[in-house]
Amino acid sequence: MTAVLASASFSKSIDSFFDAVGKFFSDLAAVHWGALIFAMVLFALNLTLRSRAIFNSMRAAYPHERFQWRRIWGAYFAAVGFNNVVPARGGDVIKVFLAKNSIPRSTYATVAATIYTEAPFDAVIGVFVLIFAFTQGVFPKPPDFAKLNAFDLSFLASNFRLTLFLITVLAVLGIVGFALLSRRVVAFWERIRQGLTILRDRHRYLRQVVAFQAVAWLCRAGAFWFFLDAFRIGGSVGNVMLVFGVSAVSGMIPLAPGGVGIQQALFVKVFQHSASSAVVLAYSVGQQIAIAALTAGVGFIALVTIFRFRSFKEAIHAGRADRAAEGGAGEEPGPATEARRGPRERV
Repeated sequence: MTAVLASASFSKSIDSFFDAVGKFFSDLAAVHWGALIFAMVLFALNLTLRSRAIFNSMRAAYPHERFQWRRIWGAYFAAVGFNNVVPARGGDVIKVFLAKNSIPRSTYATVAATIYTEAPFDAVIGVFVLIFAFTQGVFPKPPDFAKLNAFDLSFLASNFRLTLFLITVLAVLGIVGFALLSRRVVAFWERIRQGLTILRDRHRYLRQVVAFQAVAWLCRAGAFWFFLDAFRIGGSVGNVMLVFGVSAVSGMIPLAPGGVGIQQALFVKVFQHSASSAVVLAYSVGQQIAIAALTAGVGFIALVTIFRFRSFKEAIHAGRADRAAEGGAGEEPGPATEARRGPRERV
């Protein structure tokens, strides 16, 4: 019965999404293209600033290695672009692999840790965003998520026991994996600590990571403001905060690329008093298409021109092979590492 209900919910969610796509393309003439282009420029600047913050964290972790910011920038865009097209956040694997193979004598554990040095500031902003969203009277409460027309969100919300079971299974698998790697756990945590080096220097962390993140958040806010203007909903501080809230919720459940489906359902609910449902659906899909086209396009160009891969699929396969080779060689750089490295220079 659960499978039947899930299938029906999924089908309804897909129909709703393609209906929104149809409304977007039928309403193209009404789009304010100047605002849309400016929004995409600001969104690209947001990602660029965030890549610089990660690069600074990597420099702190590897002070004696020489590597290029453009390679970290390319890895970041490739990952975001892949995640906006393909579900389950496979782009995170691409990001870690490309970044790791851009830094001589680096390890996956350390590189992954440097990427998450952005998490503390993002978490603080995220808490404020969600508090604002849930106190405005327009954002659905968690118990009401089951009523939304979004397969992944409504299915998990309406099957609480299954959701709890899945979380428990993931936790158990994590504990088992930790136990299996217990003999190497000391070296593993040493690499993690190396990746978090910049956190131990408060002034450097604030100057080289938080400062870039803060400006990146402002650029992202500006991008959403102009996206709202481009699709005739209207940019405002309150509306931008609600968009942030929708993005935060949809990002928690990466079953669909870029949170497709969840975003459409939440936007219709959140902006039901600001514009007609047709306009809101056109906005939600239009914004998603614009961001996906921008990030996937730039990411693919970076993948080809900087890393010499011909496709995202090839990069994923190379990453898996390199990770397997590294695991078997005791964290020594794999064959793909030397093959993909370009000129070494610090920016």
